[in-house]
Amino acid sequence: MSTTFTLDTSTSRANPTPKPLKRLTVPAVQRRKFEGKTEEPLVMLTAYTARTAQLLDAHCDMLLVGDSLGQVIYGLPSTLPVTLDMMCNHGAAVVRGSYHSLVVVDMPFGSYEKSPEQAFESASRIMAETGCAAVKLEGGQSMASTISFLSQRGIPVMAHIGLTPQAVNALGGYAARGRTQEEHEKILADATAVADAGAFAMVAEGVLEPIAISVTKSVDVPVIGIGASAQCDGQVLVTEDMLGMFERTARFVKRYHNISENIEQAAESYAEEVRNRSFPGPDQLYQPKK
Repeated sequence: MSTTFTLDTSTSRANPTPKPLKRLTVPAVQRRKFEGKTEEPLVMLTAYTARTAQLLDAHCDMLLVGDSLGQVIYGLPSTLPVTLDMMCNHGAAVVRGSYHSLVVVDMPFGSYEKSPEQAFESASRIMAETGCAAVKLEGGQSMASTISFLSQRGIPVMAHIGLTPQAVNALGGYAARGRTQEEHEKILADATAVADAGAFAMVAEGVLEPIAISVTKSVDVPVIGIGASAQCDGQVLVTEDMLGMFERTARFVKRYHNISENIEQAAESYAEEVRNRSFPGPDQLYQPKK
């Protein structure tokens, strides 16, 4: 048995509830790709809070605590200012809020690039403090030795190639990658390098579809696409983008809801009732016992 957390709907507070340990494991995710094919694509969404994790858990194979929380939660201009403390705190919340999905936590900018030893120190802290199953880091050939170092020491690594947001300054923006032959060859080389180094899966972001298909076919590990191709072994999106929380999103985002309108309408109704003193009403008040 493992202790996870569910929300008491009457109080909206987390209360520990024992549940059987049924999480997907790294080997189980790897086995979904057999002889170069994935019959049932892997489903991955981002989560930053316990409640979001609870709502997504039954529908996902993996939950990603992405450093995109810097923009989504904290209103930062990019992912670069995100800290290890942020990732650990939100990662722990997502693990507490889920019991089925494999939870992957992003390693923030500056926490792993210096050396494999620095990466191990950061990754081991993330795993110890959150209880997650794996970490994710950006980079291809340049990070292969680090991925190998971590993998050999019991830390599963999900790689991230193509458009890598932490390198936005070096890349000159968030444009799709692979439009030149040089970029095309680099993406394929990066995919091979991280797979050979021991990454159990990789995210391919913002790459031209033919390249994404080539990458998926060229490596034995699952390739999770985001702005890539439906032919990848799985897909990931930022949940808040998918739900329509923001007016501006990347081209590759499909909005499955427009939840921002619902929130605004609810806030408008609440404000109106407060101002006309119709809230709180009899159903929300405590009266003396007769």
